[in-house]
Amino acid sequence: MIRMFHVDKIYPNRIVALKDINVHIKKGEFVFLVGPTGAGKSTFLKLIYRGIIPTRGQVIIDGINISRLKPKYIPYLRRNIGIVFQDFKLLYDRTVYENIAFGLKAIGATNFEIRAQVKKVLNLVGLEHKKKAKPHLLSGGEQQKLCIARAIANEPMILLTDEPTGNLDPDTSWEIMQLLFHINIRGTTIVIASHDKLMVDQAKKRIIRLDRGHIIEDNPKGTY
Repeated sequence: MIRMFHVDKIYPNRIVALKDINVHIKKGEFVFLVGPTGAGKSTFLKLIYRGIIPTRGQVIIDGINISRLKPKYIPYLRRNIGIVFQDFKLLYDRTVYENIAFGLKAIGATNFEIRAQVKKVLNLVGLEHKKKAKPHLLSGGEQQKLCIARAIANEPMILLTDEPTGNLDPDTSWEIMQLLFHINIRGTTIVIASHDKLMVDQAKKRIIRLDRGHIIEDNPKGTY
């Protein structure tokens, strides 16, 4: 599903973000990326959705070397990758329903498809009763659930999340994690960048540990 072969990423300011990364994440896996600030976690995620391209090496998604993708094909790649950003990036002038529908409209879904899919994901994340609310009226946990609902509305193969529990209390964090487990069981490959030691330890999932751009540990069911 996701493969990286001898990947380096060096930014124009000569900062080495990743060095000689070799990794294979299988379809349906649930993986945590852990490590200190500046370890390369966000860069790792950006490489997967072609937000950046590697300085050296290959990034293969579902058998396709995305480093060589022509720009016109990048939107098709991203239709199969859901992304939950750390700062939410919600449309605060639109309702919960409209936030989810917006992305579906952008890829040409019909009104019937939009109504059906929005209802489906709102029920999945437990926000159907808030569909007419604006995001600023939601709690932090509810806003995160909305971000997840929006990211999976198109039923992507891969879901990437950057610090999904970073600003949440422990109980809400675990609720979000249970939701992600459920999405993973449905077949979605999930990669999470996280500093949340308690949550990572409780999850007992595969951990890829980064430090100064290197993978220093790849543990099938490790602890932070």
